[in-house]
Amino acid sequence: MNIDRTDRRVRRTHKLLQGALVGLTLERGFDAVTIRDITDRADVGYATFFRHYPDKEALLADVLEAMKDEFQSLLAPYSMVSNPEKTGTLLFEYVEQNRDLCRVLLNSTDTMSLLKPVQEIGMSDRSLMFNFSAQSSVPVEIAISHLMSSLVMLIRWWLDHDMPYPPERMGQIAAGLIIRPVIGAVLGDANGA
Repeated sequence: MNIDRTDRRVRRTHKLLQGALVGLTLERGFDAVTIRDITDRADVGYATFFRHYPDKEALLADVLEAMKDEFQSLLAPYSMVSNPEKTGTLLFEYVEQNRDLCRVLLNSTDTMSLLKPVQEIGMSDRSLMFNFSAQSSVPVEIAISHLMSSLVMLIRWWLDHDMPYPPERMGQIAAGLIIRPVIGAVLGDANGA
């Protein structure tokens, strides 16, 4: 019971610090935000920050990890192969609902830093991405890397242009422009076209 209370306090502190980081980064940019700014905004002691994180980059990594977990559970029931439009729509709905967080992540890290954990999602959930048994002409690792990188860049474009199309339309665009062609390369043109 004491452990549960401690866990709740830790989760609460993490949530406060993460929220403060996101809000401040949107206002000032990641590089301009200090740990003191974060702790003041979160109303958490300065020393408390260092009990949880060694630096603000570790806090940002924790934010990315939490987002990755949410994203994985959102997509878990679906396969990109069987329903690319639905998968794409869910992705863009998630981005729309978490636009501030997504903007922070896309603008606070260099693209390669962000792409690495996103690509790890694809590699760790190969069955989520591709339910395949046939030998592919394109190595799956390359296909997943291309797929995830392209989706991140499409999301960045959408956010940078103030989301001019609804998530459903972006899901269709992602499916037609990125997901189906990659599926076609991995499974053969009949499955991806």
